[in-house]
Amino acid sequence: MNAKSLPPGPRQPALIELLRTAETVWSGSRLFFARWELSPSQFNVLNLLHLSPSGLTQIELSRQLLMHRSNLTGLVDQLEARGLVTRQEVAGDRRAYRVALSSAGRKRVRAILPAYHRSVEEALGDLTVPEADRLASMCQRITATAKSLASKLARTSHEA
Repeated sequence: MNAKSLPPGPRQPALIELLRTAETVWSGSRLFFARWELSPSQFNVLNLLHLSPSGLTQIELSRQLLMHRSNLTGLVDQLEARGLVTRQEVAGDRRAYRVALSSAGRKRVRAILPAYHRSVEEALGDLTVPEADRLASMCQRITATAKSLASKLARTSHEA
């Protein structure tokens, strides 16, 4: 039997459901954040900065968001143009910037978080807290495995 004719493995339905869930949550997030004229990705940047009052470098932000730096630069540009974040030069590195919430950005995040927290609890309300903890743990394991696989694929594509 060659690789093209192998049947799906027993875990494939779980992957399909995981992808379906991720798409559904992302679509709902777009609708949720629209009232503040933000995308889910923009909110993720603002929320990370809210959790790091001294700011983060764009490299730190891109790593935490699992996002390519060029995509992050566009998000930060948009948020800066709207007055929600500021960029400050990093001492000793003329190419690096630390991104921080502006006062308008802090105000916007504080306005969003109560509704966001309620929405998260509502979305996951059918899960018990131990189930939610197990789900988070399983997602972390899947993420680590997927990162490792992506790394292997990137190495083999560069070797080819």
